[in-house]
Amino acid sequence: MEDKKQRMLQLVEILNQARRAYEQEDREIMSNYEYDKLYDELLGLEQELGMTLASSPTIHVGYEVLSELPKERHEKPMLSLDKTKEVSRLKEFLGSQKAMLSWKMDGLTIVLTYRGGELEKAVTRGNGEVGEVITNNAKVFKNVPLHIPYKGELILRGEAIIGYHDFEKINAKIEDVDAKYKNPRNLCSGSVRQLNNEITAKRNVKFYAFTLVKADDVDFQNSRIKQMDWLKGQGFEVVEHHLVDASTIEDEVSWFAEHIAENDFPSDGLVLVYDDIAYGQSLGTTAKFPRDSFAFKWADEIRETTLREIEWSASRTGLINPVAIFDPVELEGTTVSRASVHNVSIMEELQLGVGDTIQVYKANMIIPQIAENLTRSGNCVPPKVCPVCGGETKISMDNDTKTLYCTNPMCQAKQVKSFTLFVSRDAMNIEGLSEATLEKLIDRGFIKDFSDIFHVERYKEEIQKMEGFGEKSYDNLMKSIEQARTTTLPKLVYSLGIANIGLANAKVICRAFDQNPEKVMNATEEELSAISGVGDVIAKAYVDYFADEKHRELFEKLLLEVTIPKEEQTTEQKFTGINFVITGSVHHFANRAEVKEEIEKRGGKVTGSVTSKTNYLINNDVESTSSKNKKARELGVPIISEDEFVEMLK
Repeated sequence: MEDKKQRMLQLVEILNQARRAYEQEDREIMSNYEYDKLYDELLGLEQELGMTLASSPTIHVGYEVLSELPKERHEKPMLSLDKTKEVSRLKEFLGSQKAMLSWKMDGLTIVLTYRGGELEKAVTRGNGEVGEVITNNAKVFKNVPLHIPYKGELILRGEAIIGYHDFEKINAKIEDVDAKYKNPRNLCSGSVRQLNNEITAKRNVKFYAFTLVKADDVDFQNSRIKQMDWLKGQGFEVVEHHLVDASTIEDEVSWFAEHIAENDFPSDGLVLVYDDIAYGQSLGTTAKFPRDSFAFKWADEIRETTLREIEWSASRTGLINPVAIFDPVELEGTTVSRASVHNVSIMEELQLGVGDTIQVYKANMIIPQIAENLTRSGNCVPPKVCPVCGGETKISMDNDTKTLYCTNPMCQAKQVKSFTLFVSRDAMNIEGLSEATLEKLIDRGFIKDFSDIFHVERYKEEIQKMEGFGEKSYDNLMKSIEQARTTTLPKLVYSLGIANIGLANAKVICRAFDQNPEKVMNATEEELSAISGVGDVIAKAYVDYFADEKHRELFEKLLLEVTIPKEEQTTEQKFTGINFVITGSVHHFANRAEVKEEIEKRGGKVTGSVTSKTNYLINNDVESTSSKNKKARELGVPIISEDEFVEMLK
């Protein structure tokens, strides 16, 4: 009895830690499979012992939200759903009722409120009772209607998601492997909760409605399906759904299982809710779950296999990640032979060892993971030296997680990633230098720093003899290198791989310093922080980079290798000396950032607040009583609409 109580305490602590990491910090310290297994174990102990701890995740819906966004209490609490992995349980739940079966999307749940046909408010789920107000961000979701035909009060819930295609495109632009987002949900969560909705707008967030909470004076004929049809008629995209009953539920679950691989969006199961609205509402709720709906989690297809090795993969920042290599197995229709173990802590938790019998599965039927190690020999240990350069490694504790790093600053893995960025399309755009080719050139000592790339002709014979190379490949590479000698200053700055400096930031910085390389290299933190869009973190990273004498020497060497044509001033500088403030929504432009770009292109300046130095306030709601409009009227600053601004551009 006492042992079981202690196990309960242990499980509560482990599960709450995992939930806190997932919900508040957008990181994962255990797989969904492991979480569900421990959760079910805790639930079984609670039922067996007839007791539940106050802090148990089986009775707590969520943690308090943590951010600078304003918080708001939901009109109706948002409860979690009871869940099962058994279709038989769904059939039992259905009884003689019909129900709506739909995808359980894996994003961020949002509540939208419309009044008078206008989007008035958007709030995240938060802890189910209190969420964060993200109205400005919701207005730039790709498919949220800002105006709808229905003029009454409409409240609905849905999932904000980022599709796999967009997730991969965004991650592909992040050169630092450690800065890449772990999954679409983490990226979506961070995108939806941005304080600057320009970032949200670039992330292609989409919203799919799954529940109508309130719409008075509309006859839905007591049907959830009819509600969804009505929402579609109002301009919303709704989650894909099918009408089912006990006789069709098995076939329908199979249909969804067969089609999950075709989806561009992440899904971690299905949701079943009674179609009969009145019947469902009459059932009420438990302390944690509504009684009118059920979540179905995929019963993971698990295969046993043998672990053959742990491969250690080094990254540009020095982080060395463990990857499990095992005998190939068939999972969800594909052959799988490797799975990321993520970090040293997880490897030690699983007690992985070469020759161990392990169970593998695909999380959400897509991502290969290790579910369990059945033999737990634990003979795999982190290497003492880097597998790439042979340099000494060290284990660090990051957020209570053990991670392995290479301590050698000249590690080839770090260099290869840096060189890959240097030759990439948005940087120097040198075709023919793949990461594999760069690795060979570095290994042979042909290139030691970026400037050496412009002189690889010294090794013509050796390069032509390399595997995959010949005379034609070599000639094409030389042409590409020669073309790269003509570039722009922002591309050159971006190619250096300075932390947090993307091409957009490089353009802003170079423009602020008149495209002058000397000024760009000697910029101070104060000067950089004063540039709109460049914060203290970026400014410090930039200055720290050029404070290193080796980096300054490299930049100067590169300037001797390239030609940077002087940018011609093609746009009339009609706004020179004129200060604008932009507020409210825009319709001629994609967002306010585009308006700002047009102003700056013509020599003008955009600030965030109305002062005596402001010449124009741009606001489509000219007659509004907003604080900016009031201030403008007090100071005699003209308030112009976007249409008037467009006329000024002409």
